[in-house]
Amino acid sequence: MAAFIAKQMVGNQLSAVKGGDGGDDADDKEKAEEEERERQEAIREAEERRKEKHRRMEEEREKMRQDIRDKYNIKKKEEVVEQQMMPQEEPNPLMRKKKTPEELAAEAEQEELDDFTKLKNQIETQVNELKTQIEGKCVMQ
Repeated sequence: MAAFIAKQMVGNQLSAVKGGDGGDDADDKEKAEEEERERQEAIREAEERRKEKHRRMEEEREKMRQDIRDKYNIKKKEEVVEQQMMPQEEPNPLMRKKKTPEELAAEAEQEELDDFTKLKNQIETQVNELKTQIEGKCVMQ
C-alpha cells in the first residue's frame, strides 16, 4: 500500500515536470501511428522483394535442372509426388491452414465433453464395432 502511495506522489510530480498538458499526447499518438504504418509498409515491401528474389532464383534453378534433364534424357518427376511430400513437412505455425468454422465447432465440442461422456462414446463405438463384426460372421438362413 505504501508503494502505491509513493508511486502516485512521484508520478504526479514527474508529469508536472514533463509538462503534462494533453495536447502532446494526441500528436504523439498520431506520430506513433504514422511510424507504425510506415514500418508495416517497409516490412511488406521487404517481404515482397524477398519473395521476388527467391522466385527468380527458383526459376534459374529450374532452368538449370531442365538443361541437365535434357542433356541426360531424364524425365521430369510428376508434380503429384511433390504435393504428397508437402503435408509431411513441419508447417510454419504462422502460415498454417486456417480452420473452418466446422472444425472449430468440432474442437469446441470435444473440449466441452467431460471424461465420463468420452468414455461412454468410446464404449459405444467399440460395442458397435463388435456388433458389426459378429453380424458379418453370422449367416442367417
